[in-house]
Amino acid sequence: MSSIASARYGKDNVRVYKVERDEKTGVQTVTEMTVCVLLEGDIATSYTHADNSVVVATDTMKNTVYVKAKEHPVTPPELFASILGTHFVETYPHITTAHINVITHRWTRMTIDGKPHPHSFYRDGAETRTVEAAVQKDKIDIKSGIKGLLVLKSTGSQFHGFVRDEYTTLPEVYDRILSTDVDCAWGWKTLAGLDAVKAAIPKFDQAWADARTITMKTFAEEDSPSVQNTMYKMCTSILAAAPEVDTVDYSLPNKHYFEIDLSWHKGLKNTGKDAEVYAPQSGPNGLINVTLARSQIPSKL
Repeated sequence: MSSIASARYGKDNVRVYKVERDEKTGVQTVTEMTVCVLLEGDIATSYTHADNSVVVATDTMKNTVYVKAKEHPVTPPELFASILGTHFVETYPHITTAHINVITHRWTRMTIDGKPHPHSFYRDGAETRTVEAAVQKDKIDIKSGIKGLLVLKSTGSQFHGFVRDEYTTLPEVYDRILSTDVDCAWGWKTLAGLDAVKAAIPKFDQAWADARTITMKTFAEEDSPSVQNTMYKMCTSILAAAPEVDTVDYSLPNKHYFEIDLSWHKGLKNTGKDAEVYAPQSGPNGLINVTLARSQIPSKL
């Protein structure tokens, strides 16, 4: 005997672009997103008995994304994800949870002759703003994040005092290049429906801006003893800046840059304090993860 333990289905990679035009100033604002909709609920018979009467077509989901983007604001993405999810659980009684993921792609306004251009933008990196919302009829759980923020510093990082045994070849390092591709997310306290999300609108943008600033400031300014300790400090700072956030997590790959011994060429010095030319490594790389929950932070009282 077998039974369905979990099932959800939906539409992925729905690409959406929206332009907002200020008729008085001529300034236009653009937002580009990739949206994923996954629904779950009383849908087991569609798997077990080919009963399509419980299936909301994924094409319908795609069309709904477009219509709701026309009818409602798409920023902040936490709001748009909540609007979409609320539509699905209120429109289809047999759907208990709508999982909405929104990736906002980065378009930065051009500055021409020292002035912001009213309708021209450029893509200044692969960084995205992310939102995962699980929407039910009586509550909404939201996780916001930053992905693809590639950072590097040429000094101000060290790594020593680690376990050494017969398998260890890594030398103790007191000054090294540190580079990582930031994947950071923060989980909000559960919100009691769409009205609560709307009331929190200013907090979503502020938390995103704070998390981005904290990440880069901590990365740049700290003489890092390890990626583990640096990411822990980032987490505690974000929790302090955003009281409505319950958890913060980071996943940071350690992108390595290795010295190249060039002494074979006329005794050219390029190691240790003389190192200037390095070989960037595509892999393997270190990968460090942490999740910090507010309840796990020791009290300062």
